[in-house]
Order: sequence, then C-alpha cells, then structure tokens
Amino acid sequence: MSRTRATTGPAAARAERRAERRAQADYTGGVYGSMLAASVVIGAGTLGSFPRIELVLLLLLTGVVFWVAHVHAQLFGARLAQQAPDRRVVLHVCRDEWPIVKATVPPAAAVAVSPLLGLDVRGALWLALCVAVAGQVGWSVAAARRAGASPRLMATTASVNLVLGLLIISFKIVLTH
Repeated sequence: MSRTRATTGPAAARAERRAERRAQADYTGGVYGSMLAASVVIGAGTLGSFPRIELVLLLLLTGVVFWVAHVHAQLFGARLAQQAPDRRVVLHVCRDEWPIVKATVPPAAAVAVSPLLGLDVRGALWLALCVAVAGQVGWSVAAARRAGASPRLMATTASVNLVLGLLIISFKIVLTH
C-alpha cells in the first residue's frame, strides 16, 4: 500500500518533473559559455600582465552578464509578445540559461589554481583556454548524448567543437605573436 502511494504521490510527481527537465536540458548555453570564456581569456591575454584574480572575476562576471542578457532576451523578446512572464516562467528561463555561467567556472578555477601548479600568468592563460575548449567539446557531446545521438554524431559534434576551439586558440597565437 505505501509503495503505491510513493509511486503516485507528490514525491513521485516531483521526481518525474525533475527527470523531464533533465531530459529536456539544453546544453547550448554550456557550449556558448565555454566559447565566451575562451574569448575572454584571449582578450585578457592581449592586455599583458595582470593579477590572476582579475581574470577569475572577469570570466565569472562576463558569464553572469551574458546569462542576464540571455534571460532578458528570452523573457522580453519572444515571450513578452505572447504573454507576460510569471514567476514560474522567469525561474524556468533562468535555469535554462544557467549553463552559460556554469561553463565559465572551470576556466576561472584553472586560473585560480594555476599558482599551485607553478604556472606564471601566461601559463595560467593557456591552461584556462585549454579548459574552456575542453568544456566546449564536453558540453557539445553531453548535448548530443542527451538528445539520443548516435556515437558517430557525438564524435562529429566533438570534432566540430574541437576545430572551433583550435580556431580560437589560433587567434590567441596570432594575437600574441
């Protein structure tokens, strides 16, 4: 009897909603946020030497600013024309766009721990850039996997995002030499 209640009660309904949200998760923001982080690293690297904390903050705050911009665009672009957003819709959009911020955390963390690895500022920039590109590839593969893509399609998306990441890295090489 209690087993029946557990599978049909409020807890089961919440678990079902969480599973549905995970199934519908969109990792586009993660790919975008990783590319954004790589671009920030490249831009910061052309400015010369600076305290690492500035780059950590620049990465995280840029992610937050772009997250806010995406949330605003989602809420007041297409949605406002259809209906005024309520609290539930606002929270849903905020959650959907959060991967943009999440994707900036690993490169920022790489910069933060770089002194422990014995890296100078230039080494920290390269580490953060490599972490951002790896994140870009990882987010794209996660998106393909979540969408039920074949292994071949997952390899294709990984390859395309790796090429894009290498293109970003080549920009850094050109800009700093």
